[in-house]
Amino acid sequence: MTLIVTFWGTLLDILPIAAIVFGFQFLVIRKPVKRLPQVLVGFLMVWVGLSFFLVGLEQALFPMGELMATQLTNHEFLPSLAEGAQRHWSDYYWVYIFAFAIGASTTIAEPSLIAVSLKAGEISGGTIDPLMLRIAVALGMAFGITLGTWRIVMGWPLQWFVFAAYLLVIVQTLRSPRSIIPLAFDSGGVTTSTITVPIIAALGLGLATEIPGRSPVMDGFGMIALACLFPIITVMGYAQIAQWRATRRSTANTSTPLKSKLVGKGDHDAF
Repeated sequence: MTLIVTFWGTLLDILPIAAIVFGFQFLVIRKPVKRLPQVLVGFLMVWVGLSFFLVGLEQALFPMGELMATQLTNHEFLPSLAEGAQRHWSDYYWVYIFAFAIGASTTIAEPSLIAVSLKAGEISGGTIDPLMLRIAVALGMAFGITLGTWRIVMGWPLQWFVFAAYLLVIVQTLRSPRSIIPLAFDSGGVTTSTITVPIIAALGLGLATEIPGRSPVMDGFGMIALACLFPIITVMGYAQIAQWRATRRSTANTSTPLKSKLVGKGDHDAF
């Protein structure tokens, strides 16, 4: 029954998109759709695939995210978190390790990030390494989620973290290569997609539910905001490091002929 309801709901979600696309194609552009059978098969695959994904999401990813948060904060797993014991943020170290690991692994596997990184490498003519871009985004996502779990443990307001992160983004934007800035900002968006968001949301809500004194409504949400921001920071940081290394190589290559010329003249005092 759940599968039927999900298929029907997904169909209702996809129909408006198809209506707009085909409406513009036939009524505004007034041209037939190229490879129409292929397009229709594609829409069918999206409908079926998305429906199965949503069912799997409900039956696996959401429960697993909440279950991991519950198990990692249970006093049976961590005796230091027993009832009445004084709690310290470092007691939740397994939560931070899991958050970092799941953030990096889900981001590396994110289909939208893979597509964007390949397209960026293709358009840049090889200047942007797709794998290095994915690693930079994954590290940013992992750090953002880890920081988000730490914020929930500490109970600190989200706005402090968002303000500090945006301030760092602004400073980096002023100092980063102009060609990488749009890609860096887009990288923050593509990471929070089909695979990553459900696990992050479930982990945050589960953690806020299990930690005493935390509210799922006030503290459980907000991890996705940090998960969006930190990939921007790491991608621009990667670009700045790459630019610095390129400048160093260029300076070294420029100085080499001059040194050779001086040595040829016998001017050893220059060294």
